[in-house]
Amino acid sequence: MLRFWAILGVAALVLATGCEKARDSYYKALEKVGVEKREVLVGRVEKARDAQQEAQQQFRDALQEFQSIVGYRGGELEAKYEKLRGEYEDSKKRADDVNDKIRAVRNVATSLFKEWETELGQFTDANLRAESQRELRETQRRYGQVVAVMEKAATRMDPVLRKLNDQVLFLKHNLNARALGSLQGTARSLQGDVDGLVRDMEASIAEASKFIEEMAKQPS
Repeated sequence: MLRFWAILGVAALVLATGCEKARDSYYKALEKVGVEKREVLVGRVEKARDAQQEAQQQFRDALQEFQSIVGYRGGELEAKYEKLRGEYEDSKKRADDVNDKIRAVRNVATSLFKEWETELGQFTDANLRAESQRELRETQRRYGQVVAVMEKAATRMDPVLRKLNDQVLFLKHNLNARALGSLQGTARSLQGDVDGLVRDMEASIAEASKFIEEMAKQPS
């Protein structure tokens, strides 16, 4: 079973940015083994939430490393620079992972809602059709809220990454006490950016967790 889900994870990653036809074939294959699109959607929201949790911590680590180098008076400046550069690279990878996971959520949601809309026309019982349509609209509404909060938090990452990259580039050729001392203002600004990012990510993580809980309570 673990191997099965590992294969699914790899396939989902490959198909996340693939063509719509390939994604539809993938979802149909999952349905044949009892995995519905709704389950895939919840699973991807969960993965996006987890990716944001990891990114949140990574950006905190990068900020801490940058703050430690500002005004640094000790030796081994090259080692300090390399550590900061590594934190920036790790932050960029985490940001890319978050964006990939959000894109995967959007892909499966598009397929799920398209199929759901089509199947509404197959009902012969008007009451059941109305109930299914109500559930669809509510799921779309909640999904829209979750994805909007996720994307808002994700957009916060770019300004922080740009600022970190600028500092890494600057320090690459200015590893001296005077240059480090001049970064106090940047450190305060970066602190504000990261604080804002963390707040938005915390809101996104909470919203995703709430969505996952709500979907678990709905009849499959």
